[in-house]
Amino acid sequence: MCGGWSGRGGAANLCLGLAARWGLRSGRLAWSVRTNRAGRCGRALEASSSKGAGGAVDAGGLLADGARPTTVKRNMIGLAQSRHPQKMFRVDYESREPLGEAAAGRVLEAVRAALADADVLCIEDYAKGVCSAVLCGAVIGAAREAGVPVFVDPAKLTDYARYRGCTAITPNRTEAEHATGLRTHDGDNETASGVTAHNAALAAALGEAVDCDAVVMTLDRHGALVRAERRVCDAADAGAAGVRRDGRGGCVLAGLAAGRANGLGWQDATRLANVAAGIAVESFGAVAVPIERVHQQVIADSVGEHGKLRSIEQLLVEVRAWRAAGKRIVFTNGCFDVLHAGHVSLLDRAKKLGDVLIVATNTDERVREFKGPNRPVNGLAQRAAVLSGLAAVDAVVVFEEETPREVIERIGPDVLAKGDEYEVAQIPGASFVLERGGTVERLPMVEGYSTTATLRAMGDARAETSATGETRARFVEDR
Repeated sequence: MCGGWSGRGGAANLCLGLAARWGLRSGRLAWSVRTNRAGRCGRALEASSSKGAGGAVDAGGLLADGARPTTVKRNMIGLAQSRHPQKMFRVDYESREPLGEAAAGRVLEAVRAALADADVLCIEDYAKGVCSAVLCGAVIGAAREAGVPVFVDPAKLTDYARYRGCTAITPNRTEAEHATGLRTHDGDNETASGVTAHNAALAAALGEAVDCDAVVMTLDRHGALVRAERRVCDAADAGAAGVRRDGRGGCVLAGLAAGRANGLGWQDATRLANVAAGIAVESFGAVAVPIERVHQQVIADSVGEHGKLRSIEQLLVEVRAWRAAGKRIVFTNGCFDVLHAGHVSLLDRAKKLGDVLIVATNTDERVREFKGPNRPVNGLAQRAAVLSGLAAVDAVVVFEEETPREVIERIGPDVLAKGDEYEVAQIPGASFVLERGGTVERLPMVEGYSTTATLRAMGDARAETSATGETRARFVEDR
């Protein structure tokens, strides 16, 4: 077995996700009932989680009940192939007895006090006795009176009456089957339309039973099915969500609630939530997925055949995700017309200066200005495709200006790399990077390799360039 460690519980993780990932100021009602030693540790842990979210999670909503123990889930972890941690089984220490009347009253009182300043109310039901039918009904009723939407991640129950009147419910495949007695179809042996129609009927049955606005049913690798306003959007319509595994309930709940609170429609909110869950489920242990990482994944899933090519706006989203993850960003630029070993060597060495390498390349029009009417040999689409195929390159962006300085200023790289054929004063953006505390690296060129030399060896007339020195100087000045 591996060594042990402690992690935050489901309610704390949900609140941290709402506050840190999705920009909601809520997260205050991470209530729980714990008084023993584990409970005191849990209180301290959730308070530290609050600090980790920039103070956005207020653990003051925790309530203690001396009549019950803290729920503790102990995951037994082994090392697969002596290297990778893998959960083998779990042992739970808990009580599933309903809260006493006094404790339930305190919870309800705390909810009512918080609703005046709440964007959403999330119910994460683990069937541990806190979310009883009576308390859920009272909480949902209070939220409806206050005009606050209620989002529920249900427990594995056969009767969802306790959630009646909520805004949305987010069962996974197993929970939906258990609640309705119907089987969701996995789509392996049936047409997509038939599977969607069957699951739509199942979602409709859930929606009518709960009297909610939307049912978001997560279907593991088949994504999610959304039924809202009597319309159905299946997993295929949810884009990237359609190819992701079943996510974690709290992650889906946080994403859906926050997406709706920030004005997204049901389909877009579900897509964001399911993408976040797909990222989380690939991580070991409980993780809070930053919203920047979710945006990055949505872009990666949507670019398709464009590979690593990004618009500047798409790239800036990825840059924020890389920075949030503590990545060191390297930037270089060039025409990269006829790619050769010298190019590959320079890009490999540039990547080693940090964690992420962004390559900017010129438009065809600018290449003609810089090199002459014979160039480029390969058009922009081909050049970008070849650059995208290199392992060292993480992103490719095109700039239309004479120099990439504007792009550099928007990205703010930690390292600016260029071949040593240029002096620092000839490297656009060098002064900006240095002023921000970054570094400028002049990498030795590989002797004997160039686009011109390659074309001459082939006897290609396009080897000769005709642009004047004055014209070329415009492209290699830090201005």
